[in-house]
Amino acid sequence: MPDAGYLTIGKVVKRLQAQYPDLSISKVRYLEDEGLLNPSRTPSGYRLYSQRDIHRLETILYLQKNRFMPLSVIKKHLDGGEVQADLAGTPFASMESDDEDVAGKLHPIDRMPELLGVPVSFVRQLSEVGVISLKESPHGRALVDGRDFPLIRTCNELRHFGIGPKNLRQYVTAANRESAMFEQALVVYAKKGGGVEMELTDESRKQFGQAFSEMLALTGQVRDTLIRRQISNTFKQMEE
Repeated sequence: MPDAGYLTIGKVVKRLQAQYPDLSISKVRYLEDEGLLNPSRTPSGYRLYSQRDIHRLETILYLQKNRFMPLSVIKKHLDGGEVQADLAGTPFASMESDDEDVAGKLHPIDRMPELLGVPVSFVRQLSEVGVISLKESPHGRALVDGRDFPLIRTCNELRHFGIGPKNLRQYVTAANRESAMFEQALVVYAKKGGGVEMELTDESRKQFGQAFSEMLALTGQVRDTLIRRQISNTFKQMEE
């Protein structure tokens, strides 16, 4: 019988959500299905995560978010023990510096299989539907902005669910349309702050950034709730 050091999947998610806000029970289960996690189970089937399991999950989430590694590459390195050794011998600060270097540069599109584990054709498809924008070098080479790596990785994971670049075109359209709403909302927010538009200082930029993040989170909740409701209604109708 596992000891008190084991946590349920819900408690694991709650513990890590401060650092990884988009973490959910369904995502952890997906990682299990992909063979990256293998927690213990009680006789009744409840998952129990040891401290080793939690550390492995943290490693996976870190490599996804900061190293832009696809799950297939993470699994290969984890199973071979290469990632643990790499993380153990590398100061956290220098890793963050390396990540900033990646994000702040343009990378040849032909290096995407090496850097992200995705086909060049997939990256081009994302560009064609407007999810990302490719740059061009003086010699005519297609370049990918390192800041788009997390987005490319996310889009690649969606392919596991049958959601491809063409399906994502609607989000580009929605983003273009909704950006005007957010711009207007930020202007109103600024005027409420003092009757006139706020001068762009470091402090005001920080306030705008916080307000924008809150708006994105709240509108995201509305969107998610409406979609969940619609899907729920659809499946209820199928059962009738």
